[in-house]
Amino acid sequence: MSGYAPIEPDVPIANVSGNMANGVSGNTGGTGNALSLDPNEWTLYQRLKESSHPVALLFYIVFRILPIFIYIFGTFFIGFITEKNRFILHFITLILLNAADFWNLKNVSGRLLVGLRWWNEINQIDKSGNFENVWVFETADPNRYINPIDSKVFWILLYAQPLSWMFLGFLAVLKLQFLYLLLIIITVSLSLTNAIAFTRCDKFGKANDVANGIFARARSSLFSRFNPFG
Repeated sequence: MSGYAPIEPDVPIANVSGNMANGVSGNTGGTGNALSLDPNEWTLYQRLKESSHPVALLFYIVFRILPIFIYIFGTFFIGFITEKNRFILHFITLILLNAADFWNLKNVSGRLLVGLRWWNEINQIDKSGNFENVWVFETADPNRYINPIDSKVFWILLYAQPLSWMFLGFLAVLKLQFLYLLLIIITVSLSLTNAIAFTRCDKFGKANDVANGIFARARSSLFSRFNPFG
């Protein structure tokens, strides 16, 4: 059983539109701090600056990428601290980072960046001890302004991170690193849970729009590369 509940906008729509217009005009007005009108030419700092929630977006990016970075290079950096128990410290660090990523995505980033949130409830049906497992999905009002930068980064990293872990899991199998493989299986399970739940929350199709755009560009790129008549 599941249900949808609307999320009220954090900032009135009129104010958001006015702030965005003033922000762009203010940035383009000066010569030293000119902001390119083409979003494709923006730097990472400029993109974060145009975000409605730059701090939340920055933490979301860090929590999504940092566990993978630590998985690949963690033992190297831990070696500067201690030579003993490097595997244990590496393993514990990855567990903590993945747990923090799951919590931040589920409770903070989803609500602030795209206006979505989900959780699971166990409700008692009757006095005989029967319980019902209820999944609750919150979705933002369709009139609420969702920053396109926040939305695009959110959905891309939401789907890209579990795919990256699956690839690392494949490498762990080839290297016979079964303890790391166990950690990766748990991580992929948590990441896919968030991905599926937020896709269910996405009542108005923002996730599908981003995913379709990515797949369309990928198909176009592959076709142009292998087209014998191009």
